Amino acid sequence: MVVIANARVVTPRRVLDPGWIVIEADTIIGVGRGDPPPTADGPVHDLGGRFVLPGFIDLHMHGGGGAQITTDDPEEILTAVAFHRRHGTTSTLASLVTDQIDRMAASVATIARIIRSGDHRRGRIVGVHLEGPFLNAAKKGSHHSEYLLDPDPAALRHLIEAGDGTVRVVTLAPELPGGMDLLRQVTAAGAIAAVGHTEAGYGQARDAFAAGARLATHLFNAMRHFHHRDPGPAGAALADDNVICELINDGVHVHEEAVRLAVGAAGPDRIAFVTDATPAAGMTSGAYQLGPVPVFAADGTVKLSDGTLAGSTLTMDAAVRHAVRRIGIPIVDAAVAASTTPAHLLGISGRTGAVQPGKDADLVVLSETLHVEALIASGEVVHGGLPTP
Repeated sequence: MVVIANARVVTPRRVLDPGWIVIEADTIIGVGRGDPPPTADGPVHDLGGRFVLPGFIDLHMHGGGGAQITTDDPEEILTAVAFHRRHGTTSTLASLVTDQIDRMAASVATIARIIRSGDHRRGRIVGVHLEGPFLNAAKKGSHHSEYLLDPDPAALRHLIEAGDGTVRVVTLAPELPGGMDLLRQVTAAGAIAAVGHTEAGYGQARDAFAAGARLATHLFNAMRHFHHRDPGPAGAALADDNVICELINDGVHVHEEAVRLAVGAAGPDRIAFVTDATPAAGMTSGAYQLGPVPVFAADGTVKLSDGTLAGSTLTMDAAVRHAVRRIGIPIVDAAVAASTTPAHLLGISGRTGAVQPGKDADLVVLSETLHVEALIASGEVVHGGLPTP
């Protein structure tokens, strides 16, 4: 048994200050305010007022630490996952960029083998996100135009079968010919359909959400712009209570006021902070590979040679820090957007995504300035350390 005391414990509705947490094996068995109960039998780690948040859940990560996800090399995939774990992410959705369909299938199959192995020593992958290839070429962003496909049931089936039940999210452009039918195929396969890289107007996006799409991929980015006479996909997503909206909260992809407006419109229960991170995350400026596409990192941004934004260098702790310290979002709401909301979307909120009794002991300890000091995954300190009892 491990006891954490004198912490600012961030729950889904309030901060317990001072608060305590009792962990037994890999599970949180008690949370409260004040001093830990005398029945808590174990070493007491006094955190001196540090914050404790649920481990972050990233729905959209392509790479980090020089490694990428769109590969059939399991070591490279796990290197990227391990990099983000050091920044507070305890569960990640491994996200693929558009590539030749058989190479994508090989990547999916590799990730599925990692998941089935149950080896979480370098971080937990909770599924696959196919960001493509069924995207609108007019909003392709960094995706390779040669490998984009019109909605193709056989191609989707090939990718889903390669995942053997691990494909959790598929981003698509519903306005493409056959797009709505493909959306229904995604949901029938038990995956989450996401609207993104799209030229859909408000009505088309609204219809896609009504047909079962539940996620807006990186809201505002790579989609038709919000306009007062056509609110577009962003307006349709924010207006639909059943839709979760991803936000790349790095101060580059979305203006701070747009983040405030989105959180105000949807509430933190429908906002999911994501990184959209590339292999350049955590690395120096220079050239990197994002799937089949060369990208260039400089000054905290990642771009194509023509200047188009191509993912990010963001980590989840930085997204939370930017939300709280720069934008002024309450830390409770930031924690919900970084953990609780993604857990609900993925259907794993019964075991993770909040600091509550009965859930996995997936916790991140942050300093006063909201930098990661320790990470606990399934009850084990896997990065940093707790103060000595």
